[in-house]
Amino acid sequence: MLSLSNISKAFAGRVLFADVALQVNRGDRVALVGANGAGKTTLFAIIRRELAPDTGGVTLERGTTLGYLPQETAAVGDETVLGLATGGAGADGDLSRAPRAKRILSGLAFRERDFDRPARAMSGGWVMRAHLARLLVAAPDLLLLDEPTNHLDLESLVWLQNYLKNYAGALLMISHDRAFLNALTDSVLEIRHQRLQRYRGNYDDYLRQRADREAQQRAAYDNQQREIATLQRFADRFRAKASKASQAQSKLKQIARLEKIAAPDAADRRIHIKFPQPPRGGQRSVTLSGAHFAYGPLTVYRGIDFAAERGQRVVLVGPNGAGKSTLLKLLAGVLAPSAGERLLGHNIVSGYYAQNRVEMLDVRRTVLAEALDLPTPVPEQTVRTVLGSFLFSGDDVFKHVGILSGGEKSRLALVKLLLNPPNLLLMDEPTTHLDMASIDALLDALAQYQGTLIFISHDVYFIRALAKSVLRISAGQLTPYAGDYDYYLSKTQTADARAGLVAGEKLSDHRPGEAADDAVKAQPSIFKTREEKKQAAQDREQRAKIKRAAAADVARLEAEILSLESRQKELLAELQNPNTFDYQRHQEYEALTVTLETTNQRWHEAVEKLAALQ
Repeated sequence: MLSLSNISKAFAGRVLFADVALQVNRGDRVALVGANGAGKTTLFAIIRRELAPDTGGVTLERGTTLGYLPQETAAVGDETVLGLATGGAGADGDLSRAPRAKRILSGLAFRERDFDRPARAMSGGWVMRAHLARLLVAAPDLLLLDEPTNHLDLESLVWLQNYLKNYAGALLMISHDRAFLNALTDSVLEIRHQRLQRYRGNYDDYLRQRADREAQQRAAYDNQQREIATLQRFADRFRAKASKASQAQSKLKQIARLEKIAAPDAADRRIHIKFPQPPRGGQRSVTLSGAHFAYGPLTVYRGIDFAAERGQRVVLVGPNGAGKSTLLKLLAGVLAPSAGERLLGHNIVSGYYAQNRVEMLDVRRTVLAEALDLPTPVPEQTVRTVLGSFLFSGDDVFKHVGILSGGEKSRLALVKLLLNPPNLLLMDEPTTHLDMASIDALLDALAQYQGTLIFISHDVYFIRALAKSVLRISAGQLTPYAGDYDYYLSKTQTADARAGLVAGEKLSDHRPGEAADDAVKAQPSIFKTREEKKQAAQDREQRAKIKRAAAADVARLEAEILSLESRQKELLAELQNPNTFDYQRHQEYEALTVTLETTNQRWHEAVEKLAALQ
């Protein structure tokens, strides 16, 4: 399908990669990884023929269609959201594509009332979702995705992940989301040392294989260095002796003939830093009591109560638009409740990290000067070390903030926050714009953090690494789960099956008190009786059976929709032709349109049910 041969590319004398070869076949699921600036997006541009390589060529099999989702921005005209998702097709294309586009837009959290809104009236993140929908509707043979999860909430991400599992075409993806890559990829391509190395398996498999390869390389390098040292000592000792001079020269020639093994790259090792800690606060960090909040006529919360204790690590989850960011802003004091109150505990200082935090940076300063500008002074060497862990190394610290990219500004804002942390830290999607090395650095810092952490994230790896409890937000109700993310998943899946979700109910339709009581009271037991183990096994088998049935329903409905859409397209062509038009065909077309709409609705409900079960 796609072949790259002997591709090389350099910018301003810096070689990104040389003699790169790549083969992508139909059905492949490939992740492209590498350090920041290694050339991943550049390689995408070469594949798309937007950028010419210095050497080598790109071959795309004849008839192969290619789709591309950029990382940040994509063009938008005067079309509606639905028009953008259908690709601006003509009347024929609109009629056959619109139902599919609506299904996909709904999966990406657009509401029906959004379909006819002008796309340019939406925020940048929503425009990118609409472009993603356009690509999925078009279903190209090869899909290039550059950070596709950046603009998604957790539930939309899960929907996309499940959708791509069954995608018929090949996938080539750049992503910093490890859980996403683990779920989807069957091979990993790493750009490293100007070469492209392929690893079989998902992202975790790649990490294990690379660690094994590095261990082998280090052992081989150390052995060769010992051999070279031995040969060099002989030459140094005997080169002055006439009787041994020829042997000494022979040893030097032997050293010269050796094919040198490259030294392992020390820069890839994780840097562990001791981060500053906040002052100790009271036992209760923050409380909301009877809090109401509305955006004009839209009521988000009516009389909610919430409290966080010192040292808690809480992740907020729930559907898009449920009010997660609003709750975080209420806790941070960025928004004030219209009724009720927000109380901070003794000696508590809150810090709120959101994307607009970068606007608080002074664009006239250098990166180092901005990082040093803290209420509590921090030694310059500590600041430089932390900047280095967030990929500001060498002369990068002397760049002016004004010329930094959005991702670089986000990293700098995080550095400032972590160098002077509050004891109540509220973070909204902190991993957006971060690559994996920066996420590792952030996780290192937050693992040491001794204050209270409440955050929103769509990165499952990040959530699993940090969250000790989960707060689900839906329809203005708060449902706590006294366990980590996997505990939350197990409890919601069990509750869904027990409450009859398999019959088409939605999680948001449940009474909020039921799930909360279940989550708090039903703590996992260490000791289980034989009967309990048997019952647990039966429950697992029942859940698996329900999931298989739900997946079969989705597949059956998709096949039915494809058949209906195909017949609809045939009828439309016949009706547009004066020689084949007749009233009977018109009646069939009208009835088929109604059937298709009904089937699309059933498919959407089946997908929601399957996503909830998974």
